[in-house]
Amino acid sequence: MGKRSARKTWRQDARIHPLMPTLMPEETAPHPISGKASQPRYVRNIKAKSANQAALLEALDQDAVVLALGPAGTGKTYLAIAKAVEALEAGKVERIVLTRPAVEAGETLGFLPGDLQAKLAPYLKPFYDALGERLGGKRLKQLLADGVIEIAPVAYMRGRTLNNSFIVIDEAQNCTFGQIKMLLTRLGWQSTMVVAGDPEQTDLLPGMSGLSDVANRLEAVGRISVVRLTDADVVRHPLVASMLAVL
Repeated sequence: MGKRSARKTWRQDARIHPLMPTLMPEETAPHPISGKASQPRYVRNIKAKSANQAALLEALDQDAVVLALGPAGTGKTYLAIAKAVEALEAGKVERIVLTRPAVEAGETLGFLPGDLQAKLAPYLKPFYDALGERLGGKRLKQLLADGVIEIAPVAYMRGRTLNNSFIVIDEAQNCTFGQIKMLLTRLGWQSTMVVAGDPEQTDLLPGMSGLSDVANRLEAVGRISVVRLTDADVVRHPLVASMLAVL
């Protein structure tokens, strides 16, 4: 495939996700023995699409704990994972820990086949999708195998101390106050923690979600940022923001 065709393909792939950066192959020198060009690396640059997203990116750079609240499609999880990968690549952290509650979205899936990893896969797939866009499938598999990236349900976080880590807690609206408190206290030295969720889309019974309460209490605490995104920050199909405004 020629350079022009390759660049066109990468630009088309970048349109899959509105926040996904344009990936352009860097020039690579031929291998000294085989004479073939080595596998290209790709430059990934994330840019905010709104003022609130810019505030979120700034908070992720500066604060140890960030709470990102807002409707679906505002880039909460994607931006957090992008920053997590960025911190890992820069050597600022030694690992990435991603967690979310295994709560069904109003459906009963029954008993899923396979081992524990297979049973949890449907709940954790959004993480794999975002990581795959940032790292590529091959590198992602290697980092998962090496334990550099860990993806686990909330229940597996109790009793741990996460040092030198970038922790992302997704779908936090499906956590109780006690669960979020437990997760926040996992924060160790040289770590960053992001709590992301939409208080308006909890799958728990009324009054059980602790996300809004936790955010309100932590808003006045130093080195903690609470960023509230709105329908105006939605970067999915334009109809998503329109639907959220009336639903």
